[in-house]
Amino acid sequence: METRSKSEFVQSLLGRTKAFAVRSIRLYRALPKTGEAAIVGKQYLRAATSMAANYRATCRARSQTEYFSKLSIVVEESDETLFWLEIMIEADIMPENKLKHLVQEATELLSIFATARKHSKATKESR
Repeated sequence: METRSKSEFVQSLLGRTKAFAVRSIRLYRALPKTGEAAIVGKQYLRAATSMAANYRATCRARSQTEYFSKLSIVVEESDETLFWLEIMIEADIMPENKLKHLVQEATELLSIFATARKHSKATKESR
């Protein structure tokens, strides 16, 4: 991958994760006003916004070790985000059709970050 296209890809992911965080805030505001929705919603909101913030921090890593560590946090937060979306659907807090685009984006982001971490680990171990 060329430096320019890699930079564009990173910028694209920064934009996607930030947009996902904003969409997550909007979802949180739209949740039913019930106790369980508040609890699950807060957990979801923390994970989704943390994913975006930690990816931003990953882009500023000062070393390969720090990059791998921060990217591992992004993978964990991405997976947790997807988990809370699944809980919202399975517990009938929100209908699946209203969350399908967020679930799709969370799944895609998790796949991208997990692949990047795997590649980063392989690169680190080959040195």
